[in-house]
Amino acid sequence: QVQLVESGGGLVQPGGSLRLSCAASVQVFMIYDMAWYRQAPENKRELVASITSGGTTNYPDSVKGRFTISRDNAKKTVYLQMNSLKPEDTAVYYCNKVTGTSWPWGKGTLVTVSS
Repeated sequence: QVQLVESGGGLVQPGGSLRLSCAASVQVFMIYDMAWYRQAPENKRELVASITSGGTTNYPDSVKGRFTISRDNAKKTVYLQMNSLKPEDTAVYYCNKVTGTSWPWGKGTLVTVSS
């Protein structure tokens, strides 16, 4: 069974930066389009960044220009560089593949943006 392990969250002041990592225990990683999602309290889970197997990235307007997704297929890891963080970015962040049935969700990593 695939396991996703997210890390790198923490408490950061507005305007600060964090880099999240997500390691996937899957035999073949490079074929999957991957994404980062987030869920704030009382909100639905939303996609915040995606990257195709070929490296094409996409972002919603809410994070465009501030977040950057990348991947290291050799390490079976996807990253999310978050800059210029805002209080509204506070959420638990998860990764998963984009299409088809989702892998079991990991525990996520909590990002708190507060002064």
